[in-house]
Amino acid sequence: MLTVDEKNNFNEIFEVLGETLDITETQYNTAVSSYGAVGNWLAKPESPLAQYKPIIRPQGSFTLGTMIKPVCDEDDLDIDLVCELTGKKLHWTQYDLKQAVGNHLKDNETYNKMPVKESRRCWTLTYSESANYHMDILPCIVSEGYNALLGKTFSSPAIEKDYNTLAIRITDNKSANYKTDTVVENWMKSNPFGYAKWFFNKATFTHEKRLLFADSVNPVPKFQKEKFPLQRAIQLLKRHRDIMFNGNDDKPISIIITTLATLAYNKDISLIEALFNLVNNMDKFIDIRYDYRVHRDVKWISNPVNPEENFADKWIEHPQREANFFKWLSQIRTDINIIAQQRGRHNIATAMKKAFGELAVTKVFSTLGERDYNLSQSGNMKMSTGTGILGSTGTVKVQSHNFHGNDKKK
Repeated sequence: MLTVDEKNNFNEIFEVLGETLDITETQYNTAVSSYGAVGNWLAKPESPLAQYKPIIRPQGSFTLGTMIKPVCDEDDLDIDLVCELTGKKLHWTQYDLKQAVGNHLKDNETYNKMPVKESRRCWTLTYSESANYHMDILPCIVSEGYNALLGKTFSSPAIEKDYNTLAIRITDNKSANYKTDTVVENWMKSNPFGYAKWFFNKATFTHEKRLLFADSVNPVPKFQKEKFPLQRAIQLLKRHRDIMFNGNDDKPISIIITTLATLAYNKDISLIEALFNLVNNMDKFIDIRYDYRVHRDVKWISNPVNPEENFADKWIEHPQREANFFKWLSQIRTDINIIAQQRGRHNIATAMKKAFGELAVTKVFSTLGERDYNLSQSGNMKMSTGTGILGSTGTVKVQSHNFHGNDKKK
């Protein structure tokens, strides 16, 4: 069991690690400006899409506040977006809608030079090497008044039935009806913002706190510097995953980590306690169900806003992904326990470097060292009675020392 001072010390260390993993406010604002420009291009009065009131809105980790920097600074940030259209031409299929969005992106000289690349559900824009990010834009159809509904839902108390009202209809070129069905209600359903609301309901503590997240689903949300414990914990889990698998395509996917962590979260205010709780309980929310497609029981991780969707469905055809998830979960349990057993910043740093990466951890303890110096200079240094660690989280105030020999002569 950790003492109060030890918990506070680890909380500070892991919080600074989370801050180190965050994208910067400059990176955030650059991305918002870039996708805002895409939205403006699609919505111009002369655009063939203008009558459908296109809106570009972030989704995924960018909205949830759980995005982290890549392990290598040279790697791209992956920013997930939706392109919402209110309505469509009667004869349009999913194919027609997707091509209408893609073709108009290609009409823009800047985007066409990137170029505009098509994937299963999205169009991808890859920005310059100096920007180091790419955007996956998912075309979709929303109902009339969707923007107002989204704002109202996120500012209202949590009601489970709210989730379904936020569903959107998307394009998917693997769908059997991709080029044939003009009825939107028959297209694949997705619900990224219903998921976001579910996440924020779990991550926050009161309705007043939830109001802070109403802005997160706006097309141009403000940068969120302060994070709740669940957001920070998920960032740390994802970083550990990235270090452990080093670019392996069969690594545990973020939606599984985020969903299981959120289900396991029990409103811990302490970050270290949240981490312990998550890594020890995430697997308890993995079900076993009979899958008629393969005629056997399979692991099932339900989408919380669409229980019929299994986030682990790829484990069936890629069994290595299932094995890697449990391998990762076992390893992070071991690593968090080893780290928590260390005393003294040098030992804690050594234990953390293998788990979270040497460069990031080195930066964390450099930041803490600078904080300690400033605390010492201001006379606000404290010491933990259990560990003797100096910093801002101890219970015993340490008398400031004068190292410059400026005592007054008597």
